[in-house]
Amino acid sequence: MPGRSTKAARRRYGFWYRLAAAIGKPPLFLLTKRDWSGMENFPETGGFITVINHNSYLDPLVYGHYQYDSGRPARFLGKAGVFKVPVIGRILHGAGQIPVYRGSADAAYAFRAAVEAVDKGECVAFYPEGTLTRDPDLWPMTAKTGAARVALMTGAPVIPVAQWGAHEIIPRYAKGGKGDRRFQPFPRHTVQVTAGPPVDLSAFQDRPITGPVLREATEVIMDAITALLEQLRDEKAPPVRYDVQRAATEQRREREAGR
Repeated sequence: MPGRSTKAARRRYGFWYRLAAAIGKPPLFLLTKRDWSGMENFPETGGFITVINHNSYLDPLVYGHYQYDSGRPARFLGKAGVFKVPVIGRILHGAGQIPVYRGSADAAYAFRAAVEAVDKGECVAFYPEGTLTRDPDLWPMTAKTGAARVALMTGAPVIPVAQWGAHEIIPRYAKGGKGDRRFQPFPRHTVQVTAGPPVDLSAFQDRPITGPVLREATEVIMDAITALLEQLRDEKAPPVRYDVQRAATEQRREREAGR
């Protein structure tokens, strides 16, 4: 990764992106040991999409650090409410990150902005699951189709990324208290991040971008992320991906059966 092309790309980060890195990197150096691989799979030029699993609130900082050091700036899609937080919101806007407005007239903005960014040769980062995984063992769960839609519309490569270890520092959905601490900085934890080769979406080329096609393409994308995570964890994922709606239906049936 180091070299002339990386240095040239890094100059495109701009003031706000560099400020975010200056604020975020020192705590990460303090809290984590880094085991990173696969940056050679990022295209040196042209737009592309990254898709990442999500199991800790710390994930965006860990992945952001990894992506920053690759030399290709990433534009993240994040909840619109975060952009309203003083100082943080200003930095996010200045760094060109993309707010996601859910359930409003502006809901399509993020999609349009992502397509435009990729068409301009930028990297756009997606957490396809849309939120922290609900899988009991932190495997990727069923995902939303936004990344697949942008990929099929733009023809840009989709680079799968898996990360593991941040959940040991900030556990998912911890409530606090003994045995369920929200923040566990010590001992210093290793965070692993790896990127794989582009996902093969050739089977979907020249097909109408319909709901079934998007769902099928999304499954292919999630399979690629899961395969990388299996390598990091050195274990196999469940044969069926966790589905929030299916789990809620099963819980409801169990409650009704127990009446």
